[in-house]
Amino acid sequence: MKDQDAKTLSNTQRAVRDLRQMILSGELAAGTDHLESELAETLGMSRTPIREAALMLESKGLLEMRPRKGVRILPVSSDDMREIYDILTELESLAAQRAAEAGYSEDELAVLAGSIAKMDQAIEAEDLEAWAEADELFHQELVRLGGNKRVEAIVAMMSDQVRRARATTLFIRPLPVKSNEDHRVVFQAISEGRPDVARERHREHRLQAKAMLCRILEKHRLNSL
Repeated sequence: MKDQDAKTLSNTQRAVRDLRQMILSGELAAGTDHLESELAETLGMSRTPIREAALMLESKGLLEMRPRKGVRILPVSSDDMREIYDILTELESLAAQRAAEAGYSEDELAVLAGSIAKMDQAIEAEDLEAWAEADELFHQELVRLGGNKRVEAIVAMMSDQVRRARATTLFIRPLPVKSNEDHRVVFQAISEGRPDVARERHREHRLQAKAMLCRILEKHRLNSL
């Protein structure tokens, strides 16, 4: 299926996918410079789709295009994270409020509940990568349940930078037990139709996450990687 999917992608789409994964995984490390010709050779394609993909990834804050110098993989900046989390905090908190106002059934909240169960299992197994995947699912589903397509689009635009910052700090942060507790409270408020509680608890959760993430980035000097 993977080979079949690859055939349906244009070279630009494939370049976006592959370069994005190489950046998120650290294969293209923060602060490094790469010529378009080098990246084209690595991915086995011409420079044109590489350039087009780089433009798309630049808009997501993952790299910077520099005339005649190729691309530079941007570091994870605590200043960027503060700005991003300021936006995420307000938009996701609004989504939590709207989800609580919507009167969703148990079945309609099954994905949200399942993501919390997966996070609990991951904590029990001390599998931080599995926890990160389940945490991301929770936030994506929360925004979807908020029912505002524009909010979804804005949040999605910043998701790669958040994912990269989380990957950078995942194994040097405290075990996220408190995060799971916050998610349960937000879920309960949504399922019980308490919009004020859902909004405020999620807002508090995101503010704490921002403070912790920026503290780790600055303490370990990951801003300059």
